Amino acid sequence: MEKHAQKIGFGLLAGLLLVGCQDSAVRHPSRDTQALKRAPPKRDAVTPKRRREGVMRGGHTLSTTSIQQHIEAKKASWPQGFTYVIEPPFVVLGDDTPERVRAYAKGTVRWAVQHLKKLYFQKDPNQVLEVWLFKDRASYQKHTYALFGHRPDTPYGYYSSDKRALVMNIATGGGTLVHEIVHPFMESNFPHVPDWFNEGLGSLYEQSAERGGQIVGLTNWRLAGLQEAIQKKTLPPFAKMMGTKNNDFYDKDPGTNYAQARYLCYFLQEKGLLVRYYQSFFQQQAQDPTGYKTLQQLLQTKDMKAFQADWEKWVLTLRFP
Repeated sequence: MEKHAQKIGFGLLAGLLLVGCQDSAVRHPSRDTQALKRAPPKRDAVTPKRRREGVMRGGHTLSTTSIQQHIEAKKASWPQGFTYVIEPPFVVLGDDTPERVRAYAKGTVRWAVQHLKKLYFQKDPNQVLEVWLFKDRASYQKHTYALFGHRPDTPYGYYSSDKRALVMNIATGGGTLVHEIVHPFMESNFPHVPDWFNEGLGSLYEQSAERGGQIVGLTNWRLAGLQEAIQKKTLPPFAKMMGTKNNDFYDKDPGTNYAQARYLCYFLQEKGLLVRYYQSFFQQQAQDPTGYKTLQQLLQTKDMKAFQADWEKWVLTLRFP
């Protein structure tokens, strides 16, 4: 359970718990890359909840028979040499060895879904989603074009709402997969979520671990670019980043939007406030569509300039790896 809110605005650093990379953490692979600007994901909807007779479907049950019917209807169009694994309501497909495909289905997909649902999501998406795990860059490029008719605009992977698919170059690690799993859950549970929080929460779990039975985000490759922007004093105010709309989060990104959103979520996580923020924001979204006022209430401060100054100092103390 998350702790009750505490006053944070000033003297931020004094009470903060800096959580390092513990030996007991169960880590899931993430990108070992430089902090590249991430292309906006293609969105879609779906993820699971297990029941004896099937999977929850918007208050109904998506049966394993329905999933099998999806497979029977689609598998003739699937390329040869792929292993598929049913992980309701996902079908996980990959062209790596069957053992590795099954390991990703259980160790990454199931693990992430169970832990994300435990903290945030009550509703399951209402359709079967395909999770495509391509073993390397060549396979990713070739099969994305063959299956979906376009070249991917990110080297890692993306979520396509209209294609009902998560499409991954799994050679870059499982971090992107966990990130993209967040989006169909958000789509089902928080359909009017602003881009900054959708991407901030997703990117938080690009590098994740299990702590006390809960999923937690760790510091990752986005930190360096954020710290550089802080040192150069080019980081936008939270009000501007959180107020982006009509795809401005992506289209007018100064190069720091993902990192700023991620490490705001990371800060809330480390203060024991992230789940409470999600719940409060969801409840108040009609009156506070950006989540900015909810954040002020949670932090118990109206002086967001002072809060951001303290937050930036804290960010500069973080390290990765």
